[in-house]
Amino acid sequence: MSTSRPKTPPPGPAQSNLARSPFTPEQIRKIETSRLKAKALREQHDEAARKANPTPSLNRTPSGFSTTSSIQKRPHSSISTSNTPSTLRDGRSATPAGAANDGGFKRPRADGDIQAAQKFTKYVEYDFSKMVDTKGGFLTAEDDPHNKALHAPGNGEEKPAHMTLAEWERHQLLRKLREQKSGPFEPVLSVLKKEESKKCRECGGLEIDWKWDEVFRCAVCERCKEKYPDKYSLLTKTEAREDYLLTDPELKDTDLLPHLSRPNPHKASFHNMMLYLRYQVEAFAFSPQKWSSPENLDAEFAKREVEKRRRKDDKFQKGLKDLKKRTRFEAHRRNIAAGGKAGGEFGDKIGTGKHRHEWGRTVENEEGVGVKTCVECGMEVEELEF
Repeated sequence: MSTSRPKTPPPGPAQSNLARSPFTPEQIRKIETSRLKAKALREQHDEAARKANPTPSLNRTPSGFSTTSSIQKRPHSSISTSNTPSTLRDGRSATPAGAANDGGFKRPRADGDIQAAQKFTKYVEYDFSKMVDTKGGFLTAEDDPHNKALHAPGNGEEKPAHMTLAEWERHQLLRKLREQKSGPFEPVLSVLKKEESKKCRECGGLEIDWKWDEVFRCAVCERCKEKYPDKYSLLTKTEAREDYLLTDPELKDTDLLPHLSRPNPHKASFHNMMLYLRYQVEAFAFSPQKWSSPENLDAEFAKREVEKRRRKDDKFQKGLKDLKKRTRFEAHRRNIAAGGKAGGEFGDKIGTGKHRHEWGRTVENEEGVGVKTCVECGMEVEELEF
C-alpha cells in the first residue's frame, strides 16, 4: 500500500478559452425570425409617427437610412424664437434685474447692470491715444482740466488722423524750411531793386543768411561766417555767463542780446539751447554799460577767482574747526565713560587709549647686552649693536 498522499490534479483550461461550437441550423432560423419581427415592429412604429406628424416623405435605403437627396431644410418658423412661450423659467423674459422666479431661478442682469468683480472695482481704463507726456507723467485732458499745457492748441508733434505718413513728413519739411527761410521760402533777389536789397556786412554779397537777419538782425553770408569765426561763431548761455560775466537778466533781454533757440543735443526733454553771436556779446561786455574794456573784464575775473579761493579756504577751515571740536568732545565723553577725570587741555593724554612705549636709556645687564625699559609699562627689549 502506497503511503504517498493523493495530489490535486492541475487546473483545466478556462471556460472562456474553450472553442465555441457553431450555431445549429435551428438556432440560425430563430435568430433570423427575431430580427425580422424587430424590423417589422420598427416599421410599424415609424408609420404611426408619420401619421401623427406628417412630414415630407424621405427616400430610404433598404437598411432604413434616408438618402441625402431626400433631406430638406427645416423652415425658419420651426426654429424661430419669436413665438417662444413665456414661462416662469424663460431667462429672456423682461423681469426686474436680480428678481427671483417662482421656481427659485434668478434672472440674469442686463448688460448695463453687469458689475465688475471686487478685485477689479478700482480698475480704470484709459485711452492711450489721448495721453500727453508732460515730462512728469502721462496725463489726459480729463485728469487735469485746468492745465493749459494739455489744452493748448497744437500741443505735441503728433500726426493728424486725416494725414498719411508721407503727407505728414512733407508738412514737417515745409515748416522747417519756412522757419529757416530757405528753399522755396527764401526771399527773392531782385536785380532791379539792388539798392533796397540787404547785403553782407563783410563782402557786400546779396546771398545772406535770412534766418540770422531775422533773429540777430545781422546780414552776413555763409562764406563770411566761416571766414571770420572770431566774430560770427555762436556762444551758449553758459559760455556767455562764465567767460564774459554776464547775468541771467541781461542774457534773457532779447532787445539787448538776441539769441537763437535750438533743441538741446544732450537730451530732448531739456530746455532749448540759447545761442548768442560772439561779436554782439563782446560788444555789450566791453561797452560802458558793463565792463568798458577787456582789461577791466580780466581784472574782475581775477578778483572773482581770488574771492572764490578765499571762500573755499574759509569753508575748509570751518570744517576743520568743527572736526576738532567734535573729536575733542568725543574723547572727553569716552574719558568720562571709562571713569577718568574730566577736564584737561587739548593734546593731553586722557582715557585708556592706544599705548605707545616711551623707552628709557639703554643699560647693560649682567650678560653685557644692552636693555631698554619702557617708562610707563616696564617692558624691556634687548638691543644689539653691530
